[in-house]
Amino acid sequence: MKKVILAALNAKYIHSNLALRYLSRFQDNNRKHYVETMEFTINQRLNFIAEELFRKQPDVVLFSCYIWNVEMLRQLCPILKKIMPDCVIGFGGPEVSYESETFLRENPAVDFVMRGEGELVFTKYLEHLDAGNPATLGEIESLTYRQGDEIFSTPQMHPMDLALLPFPYEDDFSDVQNQIIYYESSRGCPYHCGYCLSSVENGVRFVPLDKVLPDLQKFLDKNVPQVKFIDRTFNCKKSHAMAIWKYLHEHDNGVTNFHFEITADLIDQETIDFLKTVRKGLFQFEIGVQSTNPQTIRAINRNVDFAALSEIVQQIKDGGNIHQHLDLIAGLPYEDYDSFGCSFNDVYALHPEQLQLGFLKVLKGSMLHQKQKEFEIVYHDTAPYEVLTTHELPYADTLRLKYVEEMVETYYNSGRFLHTLAYLVPLYESPFAFFEALSQFWVGENYHYLGLSKMGLFDVLWRFVEQNPKVDKRKLQWEMKFDIALHEKPKKLPAWLAVTNEEQWHDKVFAFYGNPALWQKCLPHYKSNKEAIRQTHLEVFGDEKQKAVLFDYGKRDLLGNAEYKIMETAEIQV
Repeated sequence: MKKVILAALNAKYIHSNLALRYLSRFQDNNRKHYVETMEFTINQRLNFIAEELFRKQPDVVLFSCYIWNVEMLRQLCPILKKIMPDCVIGFGGPEVSYESETFLRENPAVDFVMRGEGELVFTKYLEHLDAGNPATLGEIESLTYRQGDEIFSTPQMHPMDLALLPFPYEDDFSDVQNQIIYYESSRGCPYHCGYCLSSVENGVRFVPLDKVLPDLQKFLDKNVPQVKFIDRTFNCKKSHAMAIWKYLHEHDNGVTNFHFEITADLIDQETIDFLKTVRKGLFQFEIGVQSTNPQTIRAINRNVDFAALSEIVQQIKDGGNIHQHLDLIAGLPYEDYDSFGCSFNDVYALHPEQLQLGFLKVLKGSMLHQKQKEFEIVYHDTAPYEVLTTHELPYADTLRLKYVEEMVETYYNSGRFLHTLAYLVPLYESPFAFFEALSQFWVGENYHYLGLSKMGLFDVLWRFVEQNPKVDKRKLQWEMKFDIALHEKPKKLPAWLAVTNEEQWHDKVFAFYGNPALWQKCLPHYKSNKEAIRQTHLEVFGDEKQKAVLFDYGKRDLLGNAEYKIMETAEIQV
């Protein structure tokens, strides 16, 4: 029996590879055949990965290939061929499913490519290996392979019945300890967005609910922290989405968070009314906006009504219980620097919990890849094929947007500057103008060369606005201190952040924790005042209008912010 290694180079350790698990467990492949899975990261040395694979002495290694690991795999495979010349090397995944014959010609160390959906292809390949008949290789559909100096491609396999998918994880989830857990309940997408590979598939297939719901119960029973659905448009079929959402609501364990990529303008009032009833933190939504420029939206085949989307996003936000993550893409056709700034302002006005500013990746097989010359898109030759320039966006503007993105990630998406930004951003012409000015200061002062601490980031922000006459420095200091306290007890603070009411309130705060009638009323989940003191922080903020704030670090949201309670100062006095 041949020994087969399924291998992945994940972007980070916390990521897990769903594809390997499906292929290994499909129709009990890991029991019927000699199949092992190995997961590495792109941050590990090539020699280390090669050494670990060599120790296994496999007959076949099949790599899961994506835009984030393909360049590293191109370098790894020649090494493997030198140290294991008889080992057969195969690739599968979206990065090699298109132009696979060209890929084999350019990479002589790779012997074959499994195109598209891999479960059945891999199973038939295992049967071919164990039969030991090389002549049967050409009978496997969706395969591009090397035979001598020639390359052959077999016909594409028909999409499989998703009811056949196995549950991909161990029952105790020991194979994904401290990693993100992924799940899918459908494949395909009803839309044909020009930048996305899902657009080349026809239709959407759904995993039957009588399989999905028991699978989800396994996550709930083990109290896994988060499950990320990888469905391209989870709510494209209302009955399917609502059945899953209602089940999770009815069987909520009070712990697990479920992440979904949705299209907001498909949500109707009945769905909104239901979503407002679920536990805070049960669901998390990712919503692709990409652009609000009508010409851009038409060019990429998006069919999204931003006004309708905005209304839905706002209604969900009003519920106060669902974290929303909105996406924009820079480098799309007809979107210049100013137009992107307008798109940014439109989305920022919705105040999502996270705003991802990404850059166009010109993926093989996508419509924009086919029309790159028409739209004058220039991009990197190597993966992830990120845009450099377009007809509307010269490289100087792409570079400017790169540092706007860095500031958004650092100061907005981190969740560590919520109240600081809420005060500062309205003092500028627009949200985009604020982040643009901050990014220019960041680069101008060479902070992009440095790795800054959490307090260092506050220091940069203080220096940035220090000379702005519109800024009330005292108010800003209190807002910054509040943001610091949301994540940790304010202890060693920079000299410029010396605002405090400690002398006035020290004895009263001490007395609060010493009086069970007071602290137990606010913190009933702590067993002793020592535990309460260790896990919480009480401070009085402000000058004239003072407010007492009790931060509970034992309870945090998805961004790491502590749960807090604002009280009248009289409430903390004995």
